[in-house]
Amino acid sequence: MLLSGHYAVATVIGLLLSLVSFLLLTGSQRKVVYHRLAPWLPLTARPRRSSSSKTPPRSIPPEWNPPGNVPPPVEHRDIFPPWRRDALAPAALSSPYARESELPGVFNDPPDRIFRESLIPFTADYRICAAPASTYTTMGISLSEIAALGDFPDYAELSGVPLPTPYPEFRIETALPRPYRPFRWAYHQTMSLTRLEKDWWLEMESNFVESIRARKELFDKYGTTMLNYLPGSELACKELMEMALQFQCARYPHYFSLSYSEQRGHVFHNRILKTETMIRDMHPLHVLLENVPEDFGVMLRNPEDGYYYLRAGVLCSSLGWNLGTKLGMQLREIHQPIPDYKEKMEFSMDRYFAKLPTARPIQRGSWGLEVDKPLFMPPGDPHEAYRDHQMNPAELPLSRIHLR
Repeated sequence: MLLSGHYAVATVIGLLLSLVSFLLLTGSQRKVVYHRLAPWLPLTARPRRSSSSKTPPRSIPPEWNPPGNVPPPVEHRDIFPPWRRDALAPAALSSPYARESELPGVFNDPPDRIFRESLIPFTADYRICAAPASTYTTMGISLSEIAALGDFPDYAELSGVPLPTPYPEFRIETALPRPYRPFRWAYHQTMSLTRLEKDWWLEMESNFVESIRARKELFDKYGTTMLNYLPGSELACKELMEMALQFQCARYPHYFSLSYSEQRGHVFHNRILKTETMIRDMHPLHVLLENVPEDFGVMLRNPEDGYYYLRAGVLCSSLGWNLGTKLGMQLREIHQPIPDYKEKMEFSMDRYFAKLPTARPIQRGSWGLEVDKPLFMPPGDPHEAYRDHQMNPAELPLSRIHLR
């Protein structure tokens, strides 16, 4: 009994010393010890291997993964972006052309039921609606309130996005495009969205004059294939134009300015082109075509289903498609040719559009490799032939391949 007691104590002490020694080992040393002892310890639980590209997928209970990976149905008709009615009062004070006599003393929120039943119809022109005081936009602002704020209201206050920082040292003659690096180290398809840099929404380069001239020539040749608008887009086009001109005047005050007179109304002064544009004499998208060398697409929410549709735009630099082939389409219809869009991105994109707040604008990185530098490619353009076959490398020198 005495000897067996000694053996028991010695065994316990040995196990304790072994445990302490094992705990003092590094992680890699523990793995070596474990793998050497594993054949002698068949009942010991083995650690889970780290996942890798060669690791087979783990099984998922059927109730966790609906058949076809289809997300649950969503009623987008009941989803609205966050309101900014709290910005109406300060915007009324800071908007230079607000009609004070038409502004209410207090901007009360409309009851939810009345708001949902009184949304402006999808194809209605805001200027001729019968009951502007009780007709609302998606943002919960009535048409009479919009009219009272006047032209060129304080969009920085209304949207929650500050105006850009003035850039007086900018010189158009030497302006180069900023480096564009929308790449990821491991490709996978996403919406590729990042927060918008407020100072760089509309950029300008030394080819500003040539770009405006080329875009106007394209419109003269192709017309509604690159600039068009559908009924119901009037208010959105006006807001877009006014915000763009406000941005240019704030960012580059030495090149752009706005003036107002009873005789001429609002006039946009472009000192680069040495032109004056009378705003009330042309459609807002034509004002942009004459002064801003950027593409714009206007997506509007349809109150009948809650989805967003392309209702207007000026698109001069699209390749493989054009405004004439996409105008009026819903978001998913526009992206139908995109591989895996329906399976991987459709649900996320519709949900994102439905909830996007105005105070959090985004920018999207998109790129491709293009042969030569075509600006616009209408249907039937000879440049389309490059997409039909793989060219012989001997026929395609590196100097003809460009990042777009």
